[in-house]
Amino acid sequence: MSQTASIWLVILLAFAAANLPFMNQRLLAVIPLTRPKPLALRLAELVFMYFAVGTVGLLVEKRAGQIAPQGWEFYAITGALFITLAFPGFIWRYLLRRHPH
Repeated sequence: MSQTASIWLVILLAFAAANLPFMNQRLLAVIPLTRPKPLALRLAELVFMYFAVGTVGLLVEKRAGQIAPQGWEFYAITGALFITLAFPGFIWRYLLRRHPH
């Protein structure tokens, strides 16, 4: 797989993983819950997905060559990017979707 394809794979995976907590009522999209997921649980899933996608990105980088050392700036930027990628799912869940009362 080329480096360009690897980069796009990680970006698309990040977009899907960032929106997954807002698109379903299951825990990590697998375990059914008896009650609707609260926002705190969705945010916890979002943090878990950030680290899962980061692990995939690290494995892709390791396969491509030497892993570059990262400082706190890298994690701040990728965290902000991941939250930005989650924006469509958040909007769909809390602002656009109509809940029957």
